[in-house]
Amino acid sequence: MRALLVVNPAATTTSARTRDVLIHALASEMKLEAVTTEYRGHARDLGRQAAESKDIDLVVALGGDGTVNEVVNGLLHAGPAPEHLPGLAVVPGGSTNVFARALGLPNDAVEATGALLDALREGSERTVGLGLASGTPGTEDEAVPGRWFTFNAGLGFDAGVVGRVEQQRERGRKSTHALYVRQALRQFFGEAHRRHGTITVERPDAEPVTDLVLSIVSNTSPWTFLGNHPMYASPKASFDKGLDVLGLSRMTTTAITRYGTQLLTSSPERGPHGKHAVSLHDLDQFTLHSKVPLPLQMDGDHLGLRTSVTFTGVRRALRVIV
Repeated sequence: MRALLVVNPAATTTSARTRDVLIHALASEMKLEAVTTEYRGHARDLGRQAAESKDIDLVVALGGDGTVNEVVNGLLHAGPAPEHLPGLAVVPGGSTNVFARALGLPNDAVEATGALLDALREGSERTVGLGLASGTPGTEDEAVPGRWFTFNAGLGFDAGVVGRVEQQRERGRKSTHALYVRQALRQFFGEAHRRHGTITVERPDAEPVTDLVLSIVSNTSPWTFLGNHPMYASPKASFDKGLDVLGLSRMTTTAITRYGTQLLTSSPERGPHGKHAVSLHDLDQFTLHSKVPLPLQMDGDHLGLRTSVTFTGVRRALRVIV
C-alpha cells in the first residue's frame, strides 16, 4: 500500500518526537511519503494531488480537525467517488479532534495509530456521508465556492465564538477548552441579535423556520467535546444519514442558561429542547438565510461573514479507515 501522510507541525497535542515515532510506525506497514504542511491550505493541495495521483491508496491526516477538513476538501475537489479515490485515515493531533472521536478513534495519537494499523491489517473501513456548504444561487453569496465539512457547521453565534478563538490564537494564546468558554461568554454578551433572530431555514416542500438566533448544522453526533465530555446538539445526527439542524429563537440570559445546561447534560437520547428550540433531522438540502451578514464556521474554521448558505447532505461520500 502506498500512503501519503500529511503532517501539521503546529498540531497542539503532538510533539516533534511523537510525530517521528508515529511516522516510523506507519512506515513499517506501508510505503509512506510524509509531507509537513507549510501554509494554510497546504493540506488541501496535498489531498488534491493524492486524488489526482494514480498510485496513492491512502491519505493519513496527522493533525486536528482543520487539517482533516483541508485534506477532505482536497480529496473531494472534483466530487465524491469513494470507490476510486484514496481512503482517508486520521491520527488526532489537535485540541478537540471531533471527527476522529466521532469515528470511535482514541483521542491519543499513539493509541489511534495502533488502532489505524489494526484496521488496515483487518481491512476495516466505512463509507461516511459529509456535508457540503455553498453559496446560494440568486444571492450576493452565490459565487462563494462549495466547501465540504466532516462533522458540523454553524451560521451565527457558534461561528462568532470560533472567530474570537482564532483571533486569540493569532495573538499567541493556546487553544484550550477554557479559552472557548471565555470567548463564548464574550460572544453572548456582545450578540446584537440574541432576542430577535435574523436566520431563516428554508427547505423544499416545507414551511420555513424563521427568526433563529443560532443555527448549528451537524453531520454526526456528538457535535463537539468539552474536555472529554461529549455534547449532543443533535443526538440523531449520523454519518449514515443527511444533515441535522439545531436552531434557537431566543438567547436571553434565562434561555441560554436553560439550553446551555441541557447541552452540557445532553446524551445520545436527548439534546436541547423546549419552546425556543427547533430540531430538524436527516435533511438532504436546505438553505440558511440571514437578514444581516453573520459569521460562518465549518469544522471549527471561521470562514467570514455570509447572508445565505445552501447545505447539502451527501451520503456515502468518502471511505474512512476505522
